[in-house]
Amino acid sequence: MNLTALATNFTAFLNGPWGKPFTVVIIIVVAVIIRFILQLVVRRVVGRIVNGVKKKQNVDDTMALQASPVAAVRVVQRTRALGGVLNSAITTLIVIMTVVMIIATISSAATGAFALITAALGAGLGFGAQNIVKDVLNGLAMVGEDQLGVGDVVDSGFATGVVEAVGIRTTQIRDVNGTLWYVRNGEILRVGNLSQGWARVIIDLAVPYESDIDQVQATMLATAVTLQQEPKWKRLILEKPEIWGIESIAAEAIVIRLVVKTRSGVKDDVARELRARLKSALDAMGVKLPALNSIVLSGYEGAASVRGARPPKTAPINRQGPVPK
Repeated sequence: MNLTALATNFTAFLNGPWGKPFTVVIIIVVAVIIRFILQLVVRRVVGRIVNGVKKKQNVDDTMALQASPVAAVRVVQRTRALGGVLNSAITTLIVIMTVVMIIATISSAATGAFALITAALGAGLGFGAQNIVKDVLNGLAMVGEDQLGVGDVVDSGFATGVVEAVGIRTTQIRDVNGTLWYVRNGEILRVGNLSQGWARVIIDLAVPYESDIDQVQATMLATAVTLQQEPKWKRLILEKPEIWGIESIAAEAIVIRLVVKTRSGVKDDVARELRARLKSALDAMGVKLPALNSIVLSGYEGAASVRGARPPKTAPINRQGPVPK
């Protein structure tokens, strides 16, 4: 059978009763294949960029990038966020095009009617649809301007926590209690990002009124400096700790403020370790701290704790001298 006869038979089949169902199936299959290929390309590009950053920083896990230079962390987070948005956009566009092609295949006359219906729906639902357009554009703008990325700890005004996904219409934020919030991109009017640049540990320590304030301040500062000089914590603390002085004076206690500048994402780890050491140091001085009220994590205070306690992982220190190569 020559090609001409084969083409004639195929044309006859398409014009037959099974032609339209076959065409619809082909359209769906092609759409699925195109979506798979495009999303595979996006995943490959995202994976290549992320693996390149990990290789350059000599780490195996992206969590280790928390202590790496800020630029490396931002590249990974921004790439993953853009990958999520592109995947959502690809799916939406292919679904719309597939539906239009299927309707045109079932009835050629339906194309014009479909256009009229679309115009009527657009006119009728224009006011509501503008919210969807606003969500999409605002989501693209936030990712494009690097306002947030996957893995960032942010305050969106509606929820505070870790960004788990950035979609074409919504952003998913998990708070410290484990609740996953779906926030519409168009409703986000401000973004407070706790993962960009650096963070600051602020410890307000209340000591008894009759304490030797100069000695207490010297002990607090020495304790913080000792922590900063240890190899396990040195890479997480950016600057020498500072005593900002007396924050307030009350009848029962005097509040002294200690400040430590850290890398973003590790503020809570440093703060917990520093509080424990301050307690031990003041106990050794014989300074009895006043009783404190219970603390409930909320907002910024609990945002970065969503991942739980993540003490820094370091290789054991060889006390016997350098390891022979």
